Amino acid sequence: MLTRVKSAVANFMGGMMAGGSNGDHPGGSDLPLKFPYSRPEFLGLSPDEIECSADHIARPILILKETKRLPWSTGYAEVINAGKSTLNEDQACCEVLVVKRRPAGTATPNRTPTTHRRSSLPNGESLGFRENLDGSEDLTLHYWALFDGHAGSGAAVVASRLLHHHIALHLQEVMEILCTPNLLPPTCLDEEPMNHHLTPTSQRALNRAASLRGAAGAPGSPSTPPTRFFTEKKVSHESLVIGAIENAFKDMDVQIEKEKAVYNISGGCTALVAVYLLGKLYVGNAGDSRAIIIRAGEVIPMSAEFTPESERQRLQFLAYMQPHLLGNEFTHLEFPRRVQRKEVGKKMLYRDFTMSGWAYKTIEEDDLKFPLIYGEGKKVRTYPLGQCEHGANDVLVLGTDGLWDVLSNQEVAEAVTCFLSNCDPDDQHRYTMAAQDLVMRARGVLKDRGWRISNDRLGSGDDISVYIIPLMYGNKQN
Repeated sequence: MLTRVKSAVANFMGGMMAGGSNGDHPGGSDLPLKFPYSRPEFLGLSPDEIECSADHIARPILILKETKRLPWSTGYAEVINAGKSTLNEDQACCEVLVVKRRPAGTATPNRTPTTHRRSSLPNGESLGFRENLDGSEDLTLHYWALFDGHAGSGAAVVASRLLHHHIALHLQEVMEILCTPNLLPPTCLDEEPMNHHLTPTSQRALNRAASLRGAAGAPGSPSTPPTRFFTEKKVSHESLVIGAIENAFKDMDVQIEKEKAVYNISGGCTALVAVYLLGKLYVGNAGDSRAIIIRAGEVIPMSAEFTPESERQRLQFLAYMQPHLLGNEFTHLEFPRRVQRKEVGKKMLYRDFTMSGWAYKTIEEDDLKFPLIYGEGKKVRTYPLGQCEHGANDVLVLGTDGLWDVLSNQEVAEAVTCFLSNCDPDDQHRYTMAAQDLVMRARGVLKDRGWRISNDRLGSGDDISVYIIPLMYGNKQN
């Protein structure tokens, strides 16, 4: 999960970006906003439409006005919560980025990556995107992301604006290797690359490395005795991409932590990211959002989330032993729900790190602090999209927890497959309509006893955001 505790705690917990407990309360901070609150840029909403979308009674489902705003005819839909928070704390971002090679002679990477957004996306015209016909100098990546804010929308807004730039930056650092398929990543960049088809620049580096290795006693020279008890791991291109995504999550975490000192960035957020690069689909998850691939009606899980049950005791123990890491913003105790000020002095169910069951305690002022949130860590799964054939109904579904709290993987797969099977395969709006249908199924219908879904089950009262990404377009990119 991004941002819920200090970065020191994040190092222990894995995958949480540092955050505070302040929510979205106008006037609650004298610091300026890093970015103003809004809905995803690709929805193209006016200020009036954004205001109307925050209706907690009607809960209108927002969808794309134009399918061309997203690549691959991607479908997207969202709905606000039923009153849990004033604003929709989910955020979404979708970009097609072109990463340029670092200028020759640059010893250290520029902290601002040389990237351009594809001009077909909103406001892309002014960013000077230029298609490189041979592609030899550029690395193009497709990026989809969902962020679920907690205790405010600020961190989710910041992450939605900046995380893809961090990913592009880290990819830029290794793109010389990534753009050369036959180049096995060297353990050290000064070492000889394992490649039979080198560029002139890479060949010069190889010759220099080879001449150094030819020195007497140098590793790899004829006079070097065989090494013992040493096995060198071979690193794949895929692992370099995974490392870039993981480091981007970490950098985003650090940036939010630092900028909370100068900007009003409320709360924390989860992050679910899908990146298509060089024929492969990478899914990184930090938190309780989820991604699945639906192929020929079957479900392929592409992420897994930690739950409070799986990580509760370890994190509570850490918080108990080192309370200073919580920055006086969180409580290590767990309650069934957020404690309210009017409940101070009353007894409420709780549990500590020593407990599997529950007990009662008298609520104190310290219990009003935001509860410690448990996150999964930055895990990335890979799918060889370019090596598989896909039909029009084969999709990647990304959803925040508002979807998965009420619908299982199988229920989602059946709903999406059934809906798409009844659509014209040539209708490019079908994926947007499928996303809308899925959000509607999870939200349900407002009745006397609240929002209800099929079989009169309780519907989701949380913010819900969903992408439906057709995989067949990925095959056409290769």
